[in-house]
Amino acid sequence: MQRLFAAILAIFTTTALAQADYTREKRWADEITPTIIVGNPVNLSLASGRTFLAIYAPNEKAKSGVVVVHGLGVHPDWGLINPLRSQLNEQGYATLSVQMPVLAADARGDQYPPVFPEAAERLSAAVAFLRAKDLGKVAIVSHSMGSRMTNYFLNHSADPRVDAWVSVGISGIFIEPQTLKLPVLDLFGEADQPAVLSNAELRADALRNIRGSMQIQVAGADHFFQGQETELVRKVRQFLDAKLR
Repeated sequence: MQRLFAAILAIFTTTALAQADYTREKRWADEITPTIIVGNPVNLSLASGRTFLAIYAPNEKAKSGVVVVHGLGVHPDWGLINPLRSQLNEQGYATLSVQMPVLAADARGDQYPPVFPEAAERLSAAVAFLRAKDLGKVAIVSHSMGSRMTNYFLNHSADPRVDAWVSVGISGIFIEPQTLKLPVLDLFGEADQPAVLSNAELRADALRNIRGSMQIQVAGADHFFQGQETELVRKVRQFLDAKLR
């Protein structure tokens, strides 16, 4: 009986912690919206009627679009996301950087999977937004927790309408890689987090069965590519140019 009670309590506690923190999202939006330099804020809608922030940067010459997905608990203009979305835009892509569900500031990564279904719905809305711009192809570039969310989206969507995926610094392995029907770039740093580095060989094995996929380790780069943002964008652009143009 005590074990049963403990199990129920654990489930309740995890569920309570796993509620998306929409108040925190609003704080992020209020903070970053006035400071956006490249692109414009847009609100995308879910089936529930709830809206979420995205930053859209069009390019009149763009033939392809890129959905940019941030990592754990941050926002769509945070850290390495800003150079990815802004420099890819300057280099010929329309970009849409999306706010993903966030939990409380002290939540751990292993508490995020319960919000993956909403994350997938947001990614579906983001892809639909870019597709409506008459762009020929659409890719996703995601970082860390955003890559785990993207993996879930691609696993569970019957027709994701995504032509390529760049996964930056994903922890662990690719889940159900046999469902991935698009070229994938597994990109990470030489000084990345242990969970990223220790599973690199397993990810490489999975990519061998996905046509057009590859793995790249960037020398000297950490998990956030601090000081290596230009090289990060260069590697991402090389892959996208090859797969989308």
